[in-house]
Amino acid sequence: MTVTQSQPTRRHSVTHRLRVAAVEALTPDAVAVTFAVPAELAEDYDFAAGQHVNVTLPGGDGVRRSYSICSPAGSGVLRIAVKRIPSGVFSSHALTTLAAGDELDVMTPAGRFTPSFHPEQARHYAMVAAGSGITPVLSIVATALDTEPDSRVTLLYGNRTSSSVMFLDELADLKDRHPGRLQLVHVLSREPGTTELLSGRLDGDRLGRLLDTLLPPDTVDDWYLCGPYELITTARHVLAGRGVDRAHVHAELYHVGDPPPAVRKEAREQAVTCAVTAVLDGRRTAVTVDDPDETVLEAVLRVRNDAPFACKGGVCGTCRAKVLDGAVTMERRYALEDDEVEAGYVLTCQSHPTTPTLEVDYDA
Repeated sequence: MTVTQSQPTRRHSVTHRLRVAAVEALTPDAVAVTFAVPAELAEDYDFAAGQHVNVTLPGGDGVRRSYSICSPAGSGVLRIAVKRIPSGVFSSHALTTLAAGDELDVMTPAGRFTPSFHPEQARHYAMVAAGSGITPVLSIVATALDTEPDSRVTLLYGNRTSSSVMFLDELADLKDRHPGRLQLVHVLSREPGTTELLSGRLDGDRLGRLLDTLLPPDTVDDWYLCGPYELITTARHVLAGRGVDRAHVHAELYHVGDPPPAVRKEAREQAVTCAVTAVLDGRRTAVTVDDPDETVLEAVLRVRNDAPFACKGGVCGTCRAKVLDGAVTMERRYALEDDEVEAGYVLTCQSHPTTPTLEVDYDA
């Protein structure tokens, strides 16, 4: 398979009901779910490696969950991985009840955790993942190896035990198919590895020693990090300490908790009563925000129930919009790269107006 990856052209995510084609066990606590995408929707569900979809149970509580696509770009296969989360409504359903033939409401792919691939490129991609953070990384690794014959990949993958490693066999198959181009390093925190270096948490000390021993940063063109907040912040710190340019470090987080009270308080203290105009699907809709606790997204949803959103935690980026006029303060912006913020993009689920008028464009 050869595919030149670029971001699929679409304005914002929309939802369609899709049939589940297969549910496969990955570990005792995780399954892969493959969707049957009808021919007339194939273009809508075309995706770039590293993107995600948002899934809702029809007739459920209306809460959306975001899951990364684990299949290679260009494969025509829409497949996600779901890992059990304590008290997780959708993950519990997926692991105990979901079966082939069921239907789910699935948003079209979104996200910018996406390398730009081209067959003539020769690059070294380094991946640092933990747990279910492997899901988008697997798609990126497979697509890179298939698309760029002169590129290579190094993957540092942290888990508790070998039995908890998602996609263990698929990663081994990739290694077998590309033995000289894929370096696969498993780090297990609760199971002895082949050396002390590979036995323990993937913390700052161990990551630093792995870089010094196996992965010199000056040999890497781009870094892709996916996992919990602590791993991402630690890896960024370690890489910065070794002179890696932040522009070459790309990250995607798991769900994170509420922002610190001080951050939330500061953002909301700056909020003002605002006349908001939202552009969505070419239509302009007006709404007033006069409650400092209300975000721009919450206000827009009062008048446009088709406004795109998923996690409402600043992680998935589904609610991304461009500020055309006015200004906001954001509680957090994990799903945005620095260049996106500089270009005027915001996460409306985290945004509070700081000017009397505001115009945001979801179509930009």
